[in-house]
Amino acid sequence: MEARNVIKRPVITERSAELMEDKKYTFEVDVNANKTLVKQAIEEIFDVKVAKVNIMNYKGKLKRMGRYAGYTNKRRKAIVTLTEDSNDIEIF
Repeated sequence: MEARNVIKRPVITERSAELMEDKKYTFEVDVNANKTLVKQAIEEIFDVKVAKVNIMNYKGKLKRMGRYAGYTNKRRKAIVTLTEDSNDIEIF
């Protein structure tokens, strides 16, 4: 899997902005990506050193439109911790 296909987009929330001060960055990743693929992709794209990767899975929510019901897409989120001597990631 190519590095640009593993990382979908950064997650920009109030909590993720607070985590950036501790060199922790949040990304939405491919649902088939594992910790090793995420680490390699982040190091390749942003030219930084990754210390740790935490991954969370989110189920799709049930949504209704009248009498029709369906689920939203399932997601996978990764919180990447950089090493102390690594450069910061410029998201903005």
